[in-house]
Amino acid sequence: MFEIVTLPYWLLATLSVFAAIGVVDRVFAPGVRWFFRRRLNTAIDELNSRLDLRIQPFKLTRKQTLVDQLMYDQQVLEAVEEDAKEHGIPRAVAMKKAESYAREIIPSFSPMAYFGFGTKISRWISQYIYRVRLGYSDDESMKKIDPDAAVVFVMNHRSNMDYVLVTYMASARASLSYAVGEWARVWGLKGMIKAMGAYFIRRSSRNNLYRRVLSRYVNMATQQGVTQAVFPEGGLSRDGLMREPKLGLISYMISDFEPDTSRDVVFIPVGINYDRVIEDRILTANQERELTGREFKVGAGSLLGLIGHLFNLRIRGKLYKLGYACVSFGSPVSLKAYCKSNKLSFAKMDTDRTQVAITKFGAQLLESVGKVIPALPVSLVASVMLQNNDIKMGELELKAKVFELIAHLEKTGVHVHIPRTDRDYAVSTGLRMLTLRHLVTKDEEGLYQAAPKETVLLEYYANSIAHLLDK
Repeated sequence: MFEIVTLPYWLLATLSVFAAIGVVDRVFAPGVRWFFRRRLNTAIDELNSRLDLRIQPFKLTRKQTLVDQLMYDQQVLEAVEEDAKEHGIPRAVAMKKAESYAREIIPSFSPMAYFGFGTKISRWISQYIYRVRLGYSDDESMKKIDPDAAVVFVMNHRSNMDYVLVTYMASARASLSYAVGEWARVWGLKGMIKAMGAYFIRRSSRNNLYRRVLSRYVNMATQQGVTQAVFPEGGLSRDGLMREPKLGLISYMISDFEPDTSRDVVFIPVGINYDRVIEDRILTANQERELTGREFKVGAGSLLGLIGHLFNLRIRGKLYKLGYACVSFGSPVSLKAYCKSNKLSFAKMDTDRTQVAITKFGAQLLESVGKVIPALPVSLVASVMLQNNDIKMGELELKAKVFELIAHLEKTGVHVHIPRTDRDYAVSTGLRMLTLRHLVTKDEEGLYQAAPKETVLLEYYANSIAHLLDK
């Protein structure tokens, strides 16, 4: 009983390490976790006191818990059974597929990532590239939004900068959860985007099981009041015009909505416009090739050359911002009020009638978005130049025509961004942007004309407000 036991040093060291891990895990770790959880909860309470739309508990739930909750949703289980029968595979295999989809979709939201550096980075990038301005904002109506409602920002889609710009502009109001496509599923970027609360979607997928898992997650998040942001156009506009709505995500949010019992869903129209869209040449490349035969391709060499050129301009103090970027927030649209005024209940209608009702509602939403898109200097000047495409104009004549256009737009209720509240300066700013890019030419007599070979790009910028001119 009292015999001496001899142990090798390596075994003693191993046992000591395991003992230390056990002590830390059982004695110190719970206290440390409690300390940091308490600090996190205090920070979240402070954030909620400053935000117009507070962070919902669902968004802060551990990812594994959300995965489990989604996997045992009745509709997901039914989809798993259907997938197993359709492909002749065991139910466990289909369940594993559904779980992989759930893990891919569900974000890992971190308030520290979002408010600690995410919004700060988005503000820095936005202000570094553009002169950022808030256009119209219906603050009085927004203050009346039910605090328990699920809020969805519905936006037009002009640039990949939209994500960055709106995150910055809405940072004082809420933390937004975006749906992002395959472009963001790259190493290094994927984790950060999920920490910002975004969820990935496969836009081109026709897999029924995947679509059912996605729809149930979006529906669950909406029912739990998560603030979201969607682009109903689906993708970037390639001609500057607003695209036909693709209402997949919106249909997931409202397809089983019952006005008497469901949590209200409030949609806020958001209009975005830029004096210069960073990727405008890429977006209009197909039109350019069809009309002029010119090719515009982006390769590693051209990209490095552009970066070098911008760096050179920066050193010489000649790198200017890309004009104005403006965001407007329209009047909120309550789904509960809409359903009651139209005597609708999405939950009680058959599939065909529900789809028709959602299409009508989505069209009205996109129309509301279109109404709050601000008119900026470049879009105003581009519109006038195209209307007088074959005419050379002096600066005074050009300004007079732009002033007429501004008066018409303001008369119809459109927000026109006038820098420094000086119309003369606004026109000069737009004209300078277009002449520097050689979209508008100036001859020796000081007369301006649309550059014949750049009508595609001029139309792209004019089209951003073309729907407003039809009023």
